[in-house]
Amino acid sequence: MIKLDDWAEIRHLHSTGKHSKREIARLVGVSRGTVDRALAVDRSPTYQREPTGSSFDAFVGQVRVLLAVTPTMPAATAAERVGWSGSPSLFRAKIAELRPEYAVPDPADRLVHPPGFQVQCDLWFPHEDLPLGHDQAAAPPVLVMTSTFSGFIQARMLPSRTTPDLLGGMWSLLQEAEAVPARLTWDNETGIGRGKLTEPAAAFAGTLGTQIKLLKARDPESKGMVERMNRFFRSRFMSGRAFTSPDDFNQQLAGWLPSRTTVSPGRDEGGRETWSASTGRRCADFRRWRRR
Repeated sequence: MIKLDDWAEIRHLHSTGKHSKREIARLVGVSRGTVDRALAVDRSPTYQREPTGSSFDAFVGQVRVLLAVTPTMPAATAAERVGWSGSPSLFRAKIAELRPEYAVPDPADRLVHPPGFQVQCDLWFPHEDLPLGHDQAAAPPVLVMTSTFSGFIQARMLPSRTTPDLLGGMWSLLQEAEAVPARLTWDNETGIGRGKLTEPAAAFAGTLGTQIKLLKARDPESKGMVERMNRFFRSRFMSGRAFTSPDDFNQQLAGWLPSRTTVSPGRDEGGRETWSASTGRRCADFRRWRRR
């Protein structure tokens, strides 16, 4: 049976319209028939074989200690330090999977965001509690989604940060946008996945033909646009407002946020955050989003 990750990747590659079925089979490493079967159904595979253990498992802790101190340590050197006597190629493959977790991000890298490609996702927690009913008060999470090309913003308060609520929130906002970007970017949110997507998140991405990209640890620059919006909400939306319930919060937030064809957040000449017109840029962005 096809693996869930392969199923999601096949549907994502096919949805871009840039790859033939034969090329997809080569990229994913499966047969052409497997590609046909993955595209024939819109539901995720219901069975996955339990992963088997590896002789490398007993050395993972020691290898992590070495990489935490020296992220660029050669695999042969690490094998010698931990006393590995197994297959050199297996050790190299396993250490290659761990090394990105300890690589130091390049502070001078430049990110390029093509239209319709990526939406950054994050959770924002209001700094003030609001009534939940039955004499209870709390600050539920707010799902924020920001397009990296046009700056189009969507947000909605959710009941919790569990997987069903996160996926339901994303689906609700994508339905409002009437389109799906090529990639949804998340950090290591437990409900979405830490290092690897949860099964419901992978199934969600595969069904929509998109990709959920989990960012590396200690790389906040890759999600800077949505992080900036979280600060903007606190200073410009929350100030002076009162809420009677989460529904009231969402109604006020929806009325405050601009539509996708009007304005976007920017800065004036004094560096102050404000709303500025960018209709053409947003329209170019949404033309590249795939209609659903």
